[in-house]
Amino acid sequence: MRFEIEKDFTFEAAHYFGHADANDLFKKVHGHSFRGTVTIQGDTQEEKGWIRDLWKIEQIVKATTDQLDHVLLNEVEGLEQPALEQIAAWIMERLAPQLPGLSCVEVGRPSCGERARVFAS
Repeated sequence: MRFEIEKDFTFEAAHYFGHADANDLFKKVHGHSFRGTVTIQGDTQEEKGWIRDLWKIEQIVKATTDQLDHVLLNEVEGLEQPALEQIAAWIMERLAPQLPGLSCVEVGRPSCGERARVFAS
């Protein structure tokens, strides 16, 4: 059998969009409560019954998302244009080497009803 597990995360951050066609409201620095999920697929480890230890996954994800917590995302290397898609990709790039079976990273702004997903290739 093949399984899928998920771990949620949150962080608070500010950003702005400097491109010419950005809505004037979003050209100003503003903040969001971001919420996301990492999805890992795989077979269970026979002796343990799980794909991976969810507590260990939480620690790995937290070490990555802590780099985004309470910062101006535009100042984070690789997030100069911090759209949801780019944030999800940034997280995926950093987690993939540490989380075998990582298949998807979702990042959203619940207060706006918006989210983006990136899938492993």
